[in-house]
Amino acid sequence: MLEITPTLSIDERELEERFIRASGPGGQNVNKVSTAVELRFDVRRSESLPHAVRDRLERLAGRRVTDDGVLVIRAERHRTQERNRDDARTRLADLVREALHVPKKRVATKPSRAARARRVDSKVKRGGVKKLRQSRPSFD
Repeated sequence: MLEITPTLSIDERELEERFIRASGPGGQNVNKVSTAVELRFDVRRSESLPHAVRDRLERLAGRRVTDDGVLVIRAERHRTQERNRDDARTRLADLVREALHVPKKRVATKPSRAARARRVDSKVKRGGVKKLRQSRPSFD
């Protein structure tokens, strides 16, 4: 189980890992050993997550979600499979935690009459400053 919060976790059977060759650090080893991890998680068919969280997760992940609703996280920062695997799982957990947060609805407000007056006053004052900077031709 991949624990997201004390009350929410993702079943291991919902995660699919593939080890692939990584680019980057590793020297000659990089051409021989498959250390990068491609973690796949089917967001749309997941039974571990509530429906609202699945929708938010899909929106948050953006380009990392395929047309089929599969979230793909590629981890190749480290030189070992184990560290890359932990990195991919941590990134998935962080993304799901972020999707758990329900954004507040924005309440439309209007600026007060005093605020509008202050804005106009500051614009008039600024215009006056610019007016003083203008060079006027002298008729001597």
